[in-house]
Amino acid sequence: MPNVQLPPKESNLFKRILKCYEQKQYKNGLKFCKMILSNPKFAEHGETLAMKGLTLNCLGKKEEAYEFVRKGLRNDVKSHVCWHVYGLLQRADKKYDEAIKCYRNALKLDKDNLQILRDLSLLQIQMRDLEGYRETRYQLLQLRPTQRASWIGYAIAYHLLKDYDMALKLLEEFRQTQQVPPNKIDYEYSELILYQNQVMREADLFQESLEHIETYEKQVCDKLLVEEIKGEMLLKLGRLKEASEVFKNLIDRNAENWCYYEGLEKALQLSSLGPFLPHGTLEERLQIYEEISQQHPRAISPRRLPLNLVPGAKFRELMDKFLRVNFSKGCPPLFTTLKSLYYDAEKISIIQELVTNYEASLKKCDLFSPYESGEKEPPTTLLWVQYFLAQHFDKLGQYSLALDYINAAIASTPTLIELFYMKAKIYKHIGNLREAAKWMDEAQSLDTADRFVNSKCAKYMLRANMIKEAEEMCSKFTREGTSAMENLNEMQCMWFQTECISAYQRLGRYGDALKKCHEVEREALSFQMDHRRKRATHAPLRQASAALSCGSLGTTVPS
Repeated sequence: MPNVQLPPKESNLFKRILKCYEQKQYKNGLKFCKMILSNPKFAEHGETLAMKGLTLNCLGKKEEAYEFVRKGLRNDVKSHVCWHVYGLLQRADKKYDEAIKCYRNALKLDKDNLQILRDLSLLQIQMRDLEGYRETRYQLLQLRPTQRASWIGYAIAYHLLKDYDMALKLLEEFRQTQQVPPNKIDYEYSELILYQNQVMREADLFQESLEHIETYEKQVCDKLLVEEIKGEMLLKLGRLKEASEVFKNLIDRNAENWCYYEGLEKALQLSSLGPFLPHGTLEERLQIYEEISQQHPRAISPRRLPLNLVPGAKFRELMDKFLRVNFSKGCPPLFTTLKSLYYDAEKISIIQELVTNYEASLKKCDLFSPYESGEKEPPTTLLWVQYFLAQHFDKLGQYSLALDYINAAIASTPTLIELFYMKAKIYKHIGNLREAAKWMDEAQSLDTADRFVNSKCAKYMLRANMIKEAEEMCSKFTREGTSAMENLNEMQCMWFQTECISAYQRLGRYGDALKKCHEVEREALSFQMDHRRKRATHAPLRQASAALSCGSLGTTVPS
């Protein structure tokens, strides 16, 4: 039944099928399909059969779906809708080459169909066919020259092909069409400026990038990024004095960002990573950090970063000061801050010697050293020292010592969640997963309103193959009236799903594991669809090329 024109009543029903598909109301869509196909005059209507197949595919009935779509295509091989639907079916099966062929056949029948062109461009970027992607984006630009997405998509094609000159030419041409007063800040215009600048930097046009960002900085919303770009470009151009001022201002703004210190060292010709000689001496570098730590007494980074630079006796001196301050005020993440130093055996030895001496002295006289006098340390200082030592020996694989220290800390303060959390972690590293789950359960019982610890406890239980107990643990934070497993599936709680898969596999329950694998796959595809739809309207332009190169494919309504 080729080229059958549906009368108004059936035509309206067909439009409702498309709407139901778009809104994921698949059962309603099938009802409308049935209403058209039950009429003997339109029982073989190709486009309706194809849409029925596409809807069935969304309900997981793949074999029936292919049967109906192929039948629809046979009945109306000259229909661009049938070819488009067949392409969508192939795309859903990740047969991207076949899907592209279907889209091209559809375009032979309707060469200016925007939806098919968009779908084709997405598959081309998925397959890294950048030349084809550029041609398709050019067609879209010709059809919709006033749309922002048409210009940006075409510019991105040249950007990905590394034809930076053409990409910049297109972006500038488009920017000039935007009616934005110089004193007004417009978010989308701001993102266009930043994307332009990104392309300039990738093209090694450092002087042009600097001039560009200085020209339009008042119209850019992200003032921090403007300063970071200025600092980076001034460094590239060798304008070190100006660069150092920029990085000093950035450090004043955020004294914990390590990248700013690296930039400042390069600008002051102190860094061994910098391209400029001569490099500064160690004393000069330490002096810079000392000055910054005086300006920002509460900042950790200017006192932590010098520990990467110094060896031997100087390291001992600086580490001693650093540890004392943090133990006195009680800093639970102290070990995490220092963990990156554990590649150096000498530094590990010095840390261990200092902290074990603190523990011995604090037990005797409540001071960091028995040879000191002054105000005594509070009892919590010893607690944090023991907590640190437990983490230290756990990192070194000396688990019996780690357990001794954590047990001593628990004996003195049995109400601190971090201690039980650490004990569970030690048992996990030992390989005793049941015992680890037991102590993590103890930790969460101290604060049942703490969702993080609750989730950790559930994870430890799953690692110990305690699936039912983990589900009960999660049920404390899931919706009442439904099982925790169903609610976690609905919320697409991916870590729980993947841990369940591993637990089922270890227990030999391969059917349950495979079922979970399919659930995770569906959730991942659903996320891609939502992600792509969100980016289509809200994504910053400077992230758009990354989004397109990821090739995320969204729900498409045939047209």
